[in-house]
Amino acid sequence: MRILHISTRLILGGSQENTVLSCEGQTRLGHEVHLAFGPIYGPEGSLLERVEAFNRRCRAGEERTAAGETCRPIGVHVVPHLFRELSMAADARCLGELNRLIATLAPDVVHTHSSKAGTLGRAAAWAVAHRAQPEPAPTAQAGSSGPVRRTPVPMAVIHTVHGPPFMPVEGGAVRRAKVRAKNFIYTLAERYAARRCHTIVSVADAMTAQFLARDIGQPAQYITVRSGMETEPFLIARPGEHRHEVRAKLGLGEHDFVIGTVARLAEHKGHDDILDALGEPLRAHPGWKLLWVGDGWWGDRLRARVRDMGLASRLVTTGLVPNDRVPAMMRAMDVLVHPSYREGLPRTVPQALLAGVTPIAYDADGTREVCRSGETGVLVPLADRAALREAVVAMYERPDERLRLAAAGRAECAREFAADRMVHLLAEVYAGALKQTQS
Repeated sequence: MRILHISTRLILGGSQENTVLSCEGQTRLGHEVHLAFGPIYGPEGSLLERVEAFNRRCRAGEERTAAGETCRPIGVHVVPHLFRELSMAADARCLGELNRLIATLAPDVVHTHSSKAGTLGRAAAWAVAHRAQPEPAPTAQAGSSGPVRRTPVPMAVIHTVHGPPFMPVEGGAVRRAKVRAKNFIYTLAERYAARRCHTIVSVADAMTAQFLARDIGQPAQYITVRSGMETEPFLIARPGEHRHEVRAKLGLGEHDFVIGTVARLAEHKGHDDILDALGEPLRAHPGWKLLWVGDGWWGDRLRARVRDMGLASRLVTTGLVPNDRVPAMMRAMDVLVHPSYREGLPRTVPQALLAGVTPIAYDADGTREVCRSGETGVLVPLADRAALREAVVAMYERPDERLRLAAAGRAECAREFAADRMVHLLAEVYAGALKQTQS
């Protein structure tokens, strides 16, 4: 098959990693795979280097399909006007760019990711697939054509919901009104796009429930496929990446209690909540340390706030790290704290469990499907900073419980989140969607 993936931004993030792993896995199955995305800029990093490295291995004959043939490189396409922000002018130009790209590539499958790329990508793919085509007249001579009719071409259109585009309604009256208005626009856009695709893949059951509650699509369109990841680096430490070695490199003591996060320093990721909840315990316990893995637009403000709180000596920041270094960072932690307000199913939660680390997370969206209080972690009510503090203190005081919770979730995550499993399940999704195009 020829497969085209479309993503809004190829930054360092869970949905982007999911997309790139899908591209790599499908290429290894022998498919011709293309990846389109908007311009890359800002402090949030990029996965383009990983794609380019994979392509270099393909050209060198180092990447092979299951049949032993050399893998094709992933086709890379930058869509100049594919931006995350809403803009009528840019979005109209982007729609034209995607329309031309899809018409040129003529893929068997168009698979979109994230809200903006999902809306515009599905609209463009559906338009190309249902564009007016000349049909041969029943009595026409060979080479002649009959009237122009709308004859759909067999192109499957798939969309993955990695996280909800709808923002939490919070703040003052004006802010709440703006958020409600934006959520209404996103709801209308998602309803429109759902009518222009065959299948909607959710990374969590919670995503399906949220979208159906907003009358987006039909129940039969949805299927849950967990967001795959490379599990082995989390399960097995590479040389130099054992807990004590990583801690030493980061300047952390063997007996420090390390409270880690792996997330962009951005809105709704909850770093302010961590500081609100843990300011006093950090002052009371000299051995407590924060380890922040990642960077983002809020980085300077958050680091300044830590300094103003007098906690600069308790914070270790790594900035952006390559994805293959995340397992080592996870292994240095005692607990992963993930107080995010808006998630599909956060990859950092199963990654922590794979690395033997207990997650403490807000009960947002699909998080509860992996982090189950008393079973595989500690789930905290959304925005409840007092409960967040109590959970961290409890895990500090009960190290045996930390180990039990992490061990309980490890085997489950190794099975459910393996990248190969995701790729094979997507193959079944594509096959089912292509059958719909022929009916």
